[in-house]
Amino acid sequence: MARKLRIQFGGAIYHVINRGNYRRDVFERPEEGKAFLATLREAKEMMGWRVHAYVLMRNHYHFAVETPEPNLVQGMHWLQSTWATRFNRFRKERGHLFQGRYQALLVQDAAVLGRVVDYIHLNPVRAKIVTAEQVKSYRWSSLGGIVKGEGWVDDLGWRAGGRFGVEPEARQAYEAYLVEVGREEARWEQLGLKGLSRGWVIGTSGWRRAMAKEYGQLALNPGLEREEVKELREGAWEAIFERVLQCSNRQEAELAEGPARADWKLALAEQVRQESGASLEWLARRLGMTQAGTLRSYLHKRRGRENLQNTA
Repeated sequence: MARKLRIQFGGAIYHVINRGNYRRDVFERPEEGKAFLATLREAKEMMGWRVHAYVLMRNHYHFAVETPEPNLVQGMHWLQSTWATRFNRFRKERGHLFQGRYQALLVQDAAVLGRVVDYIHLNPVRAKIVTAEQVKSYRWSSLGGIVKGEGWVDDLGWRAGGRFGVEPEARQAYEAYLVEVGREEARWEQLGLKGLSRGWVIGTSGWRRAMAKEYGQLALNPGLEREEVKELREGAWEAIFERVLQCSNRQEAELAEGPARADWKLALAEQVRQESGASLEWLARRLGMTQAGTLRSYLHKRRGRENLQNTA
């Protein structure tokens, strides 16, 4: 079984998702939903997690969690194995309950967490199980408890970025906001409420690039999607490119100056390619060239000149 990407550190925030094996329904009966939420709450207390939102659908779940300690993997192992044991006891069954390892998308910060929390709470509306006006009444979501000032989820998620205050009226204001947004599907993309279940990180493009640089070695992980591998590989290439550029006593601004075929630029590309295996397409873009074939031609000619010099 391919292994999913895992990044852990203290204070990390994740959007966690998993589906029933073969998309089977795992929350058909009320007692199953109640038992899962009780198990999630146990995991929260045991691991010191902060759970900011959750929703259970018939065949999958979502929740947003912050881990003050780097213990997501440990906690998820306990949560899923404990729940699978309890579930199989309910139904007198055996076998794998979920389709594979859970997704854990790393979330940039509290502001981005706010979008993830909204996305989770609007899931039943997106699936057309309830209307926007009924979003609070969906039983298997943390929203009802938030609006009533009850439940056990933390407040950071829905209040992220100072969107809503601490007074009781703020809870009704949050519900009203979700109802308004839920009515207009066209606004979801505008507000960044689409695509939050895909990839490996959720955040700005700059932060994604920074994370890809830091964790680029994880591109070797066989469980990643093609786009995840591409982003991580390019992050690793960028880290090496910046190091070689610095060692060459050159500045980023110099890349835009002079001809693209300048010998120092070609030497830079050659060294980065040798150290990292960076693609010609990526290197050409990084050097401001329009086509990989152009860089390939320049490098070929440069090698030819070097060979002549070495044999002279």
